Amino acid sequence: MKDVPAHRLLLVHAHPDDESINNGATMARYAAAGAQVTLVTCTLGEEGEVIPPDLAHLAPDRENRLGPHRVGELAAAMKELGVTDHRFLGGPGRFRDSGMMGVAENRRTGAFWQTPVDDAAGHLVEVIRSVRPQVLVTYDPDGGYGHPDHIQAHRVAMRAAELAAEPAYRRDLGEPHAIAKIYWNRVPRTVVEEGFGRLRAEPPTAFPGGIASVNDVPGVVDDARITTEIDGSAYAERKAAAMRAHATQVAVNGTRFALSNHLVQPIFSTEYYQLVHGEPGAPEGERERDLFAGVTE
Repeated sequence: MKDVPAHRLLLVHAHPDDESINNGATMARYAAAGAQVTLVTCTLGEEGEVIPPDLAHLAPDRENRLGPHRVGELAAAMKELGVTDHRFLGGPGRFRDSGMMGVAENRRTGAFWQTPVDDAAGHLVEVIRSVRPQVLVTYDPDGGYGHPDHIQAHRVAMRAAELAAEPAYRRDLGEPHAIAKIYWNRVPRTVVEEGFGRLRAEPPTAFPGGIASVNDVPGVVDDARITTEIDGSAYAERKAAAMRAHATQVAVNGTRFALSNHLVQPIFSTEYYQLVHGEPGAPEGERERDLFAGVTE
């Protein structure tokens, strides 16, 4: 491979907007530093709820055109973050948004939740062997908050990382490649509690729809489980702009945002991770400050 960037980061997400909310500052930081940042999104997010009234006609129970619209939102968000390599798993629309856990859409033919993990993983293996990332970021086994597509994205990402390194697996998809480090998206509990504490200290009239709770934030864990923190404060505006680009799903107001439930949450410009595969790049008891810490090739 010629002219390959020294650092190559792959992120696997379930729907458009997940990447900007979870990793927007991280993505912008590494893209600005010249790293190869590749985003794979598993569905078009066809089952999302639409916030702006003038776009409500796109909803799945009306015109059912939300998915194609969100493709455009994702492209706009990636432009804000400086990310040029963003793909849909198996191509746009191959796997459909499954909706929230327990709804009828979970059982729809073609839903991502219904897809055998190895079938979907093959598509990601092809990306891994082509891009050859040293670092993979995805969700924890619960998908952060129990959404079926997030759980499935975790399963597919972890399985694809395993298969991509296996020499006997599908050589037609490229030469085997082992990912050096795998991270799960996390948020330390104290950081979330402090963020919501700042919101509650403001006048109640600032939040007519109310304030979300710690339990509304995906991936919250005790601080001790955090292995890595990425300071993205220099890219906070880019993250907010990327979130704003997902206008059907996210309403941004300064350093705060709300989803379709209209409950306000803080935007975090420092993003946190748990290293679950690979060697840590910081002394024991200290947090990494770089996803590529310790990566040698």
